[in-house]
Order: sequence, then structure tokens, then C-alpha cells
Amino acid sequence: MSAFPSSPSVNHRARWGVAWLVSAAIAISYLDRQTLPWAIKAIQADIPITNQIKAYLDSAFLVTYGLMYLGGGWLLDRMGTQRGFLVIMIFWSLACASHGIAGGVFMLAASRLLLGVGEGGGFPAATRAVAEWFPVNERATAMGIVNAGTAVGAVIAPPLIALVLTQVHWLDVASWRWVFFLTGALGVAWALWWWKTYSAPTDIAEISEAKPASISIGALLRHREVWGVVIAKFLSDAAWYFYLFWLPKYLFDAHHFDLKQAGSVGWIPYAASGVGCLCGGGLSSWLLRRGHSVNLARKLALGASAALMPWVMFVPHASSVAWVLAIFSVAFFGQQSWSTLVMILPTDLVPKSALGKLAGLVGLGGAMGGVVLGQLAGYLLDHGFSYTPVLMIAASLHVAAFGVICLAIPRLAPLNFSPKTT
Repeated sequence: MSAFPSSPSVNHRARWGVAWLVSAAIAISYLDRQTLPWAIKAIQADIPITNQIKAYLDSAFLVTYGLMYLGGGWLLDRMGTQRGFLVIMIFWSLACASHGIAGGVFMLAASRLLLGVGEGGGFPAATRAVAEWFPVNERATAMGIVNAGTAVGAVIAPPLIALVLTQVHWLDVASWRWVFFLTGALGVAWALWWWKTYSAPTDIAEISEAKPASISIGALLRHREVWGVVIAKFLSDAAWYFYLFWLPKYLFDAHHFDLKQAGSVGWIPYAASGVGCLCGGGLSSWLLRRGHSVNLARKLALGASAALMPWVMFVPHASSVAWVLAIFSVAFFGQQSWSTLVMILPTDLVPKSALGKLAGLVGLGGAMGGVVLGQLAGYLLDHGFSYTPVLMIAASLHVAAFGVICLAIPRLAPLNFSPKTT
């Protein structure tokens, strides 16, 4: 039997319902991780936070996020998608809520570490659910829907957080604390919804009974294709996490946004990223339906996405806030189109029994890229430099990542894992 089931015998509507359900979880994850960047000015009124401290807080999240991305894959391979995702979501929701009781930087750092532990399992769970429910020619579109959740969460974040910060002062508790309490509660509600509605399709259960040989991380790393995807993710996610965690502060610092302005227009680039999620996966699936190979369909869409990223280098020279938002919107569109396709590459390379491990390695690489560029940004900004050098670096990283993929994976196809390599 093929390692990649070609036509799950499940109801068409049920398949796409799973995609939207998982997309909602990813939306909550991006809302949760955006709480600190968008509430930073309000938090600074109670807890002093420099640029370097902010970089450390971001890195605290990313280090455990990356490690648990790998650990989450291991957890899912053993617990299964339904139970594994339930545990992951409840854990990260409680970790998000714990920010609200922080009395200083150390408690905030502890909460960021715990949030990373929980959220690290989110995308491995999403990748596994897509592999369980969708055939190869529909996976990119399905992952596009799932990845669009990143945009939904990030779009909701600025106006929602601004609303809570200005309107919610319940029980004489600082409004920024309620930002974390409320978003944490939203995750717990989703966990209950997931437990009641999700189950693996019948044919996947039959496949799992065959008990395919386990593929170790060492066996994966003996393939240059795996290294190519991991390095590409390291490069491209370095840029993405910089945009994600520093765009709000850039608007506050460089363009003197207040909370009202941030809430009214700060969501625009994230909305563009949602369109990019659907376009990247949709283009790849369309090329497959036209009879093109998986290799061409993925790489053509990846190259088109990477070509949109260098425009960010013109942000420091933009003459107005409108142009700044327009350029960032193009970059966010390209990034999430790219991200959708990179997340689907593991399903093209390895069988389902190794998907959790490979998705974890890829996520770990991306998180470490975010740590490196984030730390560089914090250091430069606290030592008198502008945002220009970091934006120049970020603008080049996706093009470099595409070059790595083309060199490391000359032909995209399932990898051969003989008994000697597993």
C-alpha cells in the first residue's frame, strides 16, 4: 500500500470541515503570540522592557516553540492527532493566560517559554490532520486554508487587543492582563470543540494497523533533501518572525502610531498574508490538476512567492505610512504563500509515520532563525542603529532559501528509507 493514501474514502464536506476546524486553532495560536507585541506599550507602563529585553522575550518563546515543534511531532506520532492536539491546545491556552499574572520580566519570560512549549505542537498537528484527510493533489489547498488561520489570528489581534486595552478594566485589574486571560479562554473553548468533532477517517485507521517501520530522526538527517527544507525554513522564518514580532513596535517607534491607529490599520498586512496562504497552495494544486509534476508545481509556486520578498528593503525610504503598509502587505502575502508550500513539502517527502518528526525538524529550524534575527534586531536598536540594516537582511532571506531548496532537492519525490537507514 502506498505511503501516501491517494483517495481517502470520506465525505468531501467533512474533509474541508476538518481544514477549517484546524485553521481556527492556528488563528488562535497567532492571536496568542501577537498579544505581547501589540500590548507592549501598555505592559511597559507596569514592567520596564527595553528592545533587548523584548528580543529575549521573543527568543524565550521561539526556543521552546522550536524544540517542542520537534517534541510535538513525537507526541503526535504516539498519541494520535485527536488526543495530541487536545493536550497541546489546552496547555498553550493556559500558558497564554499566565502572562496576565506576571509581575515582572522573569514571569513574562516564564510564560513565553511555556507558550512556546504548547504552540510548538500546533503546526505538526495541523500537518498530520491534513495528511490524514487529504490526498496529495488537495493537500496544498487544504494547507493553504489551515495556514490562512495565521492571518485571521493576526488580523484580529490589533483591533481586538486595542478594544480590550481601552474598554476592559474589570475588577480593578490592568487591561493588558485581560488581553491574556480572554485569549487563553478562547483556546480552551476550541479544545472542547475539537474533542467533540474530530476523528480520523476510516481508511487512515486501516493504514495505521499495518504498523510501518519507524523512521528515526537520524535516518531523516541522512538525506540532503531534509537538510534543504530545514535550512530554507531557518532562513525564511528568520524574516517572518522579525516581521511578526517587530512590525507593531516599528509602527510605534518609526511612525509614532498610537493605540487607535495601530488597531485601525495594523491588521492590513496580516490580511494580505491570508490571501497569500490561499494563493500559494491554490496555485500549486492548480498546476497539479493541469498535469504538471509535484516537483514543478511546488517549486514554481515557491519561486513566485520568494520573488515578492525583496521589496521590504524599500520600507525605510517609503514616503508615507500608506506606502509602508502596502510594501509590508506584499511581503506578508509572499511570506505566507511561501510558508504554505514549505509546510506541505514534508508530506511530499516522507510517509505519515515520519511526518511528525520531519515537521518538527522544519519548525525547529524556523524558530532558531527567528531567534538569531530577533536578537540581532534588539542589539542594533539598543545601540543606536535604525531598522534599515535588519530590513535589508530580512529582504534577502527568502530568495536565499529558494536557492537552497533548488540545490538540495533537484527532484521533489518521496524519499527512499531502506531498513538500513531507519
